[in-house]
Amino acid sequence: MRIIGLTGGLGSGKSTVSEMLRELGATVVDADEGARVVVEPGQPALAEIRQRFGDGVFAGDGGLDREKLADVVFRDERAREDLNAITHPRVRAWMAERMQDAAAAGAPAVVLDIPLLFESGLTAGLDDIVVVWAPVEEQFKRAVARGLRGEDARARIKAQMPIDEKRDKATVVIDNSGSKEKTRGQIEKFWGRVRDAQG
Repeated sequence: MRIIGLTGGLGSGKSTVSEMLRELGATVVDADEGARVVVEPGQPALAEIRQRFGDGVFAGDGGLDREKLADVVFRDERAREDLNAITHPRVRAWMAERMQDAAAAGAPAVVLDIPLLFESGLTAGLDDIVVVWAPVEEQFKRAVARGLRGEDARARIKAQMPIDEKRDKATVVIDNSGSKEKTRGQIEKFWGRVRDAQG
């Protein structure tokens, strides 16, 4: 089974590309979905987050307020490292289970959708690393259009590895600075190569 890493930056369009791959029949394992699962009520990670960050990052119903937590960790590198230490091992375990399910189902390839692929050092063993690229200013504009405050968008972009550096480390670059049709064309070409390689 071919293992493909998919990453990008805030506002680069990675989620759009991930959705297109699903539409083409790819098995996508989404780290963000795993990150939500591991902090659901009753999960051990939730208690650890409360212990480290206090009640201020929780909603009235006792669930995690992801926006409040994001406000904290994107302004404080140490806080971000602490949160990652709590959640990342659990997210990796969740993803490994989904990969085993895909292998058991006979999937020819699995796409690991990981926003912080390089930052988390998760590139070992990948057959391809697909980076969804857009210029930094375009990233910023899209993030603000989605409702982020300008200063928050800048802080989050700054907290990630620069998008051009990610592009340089990729084996496949999807240029998402143009139309959706152009992006889809690149995706179809890439996925066609993956399917052909699997015979």
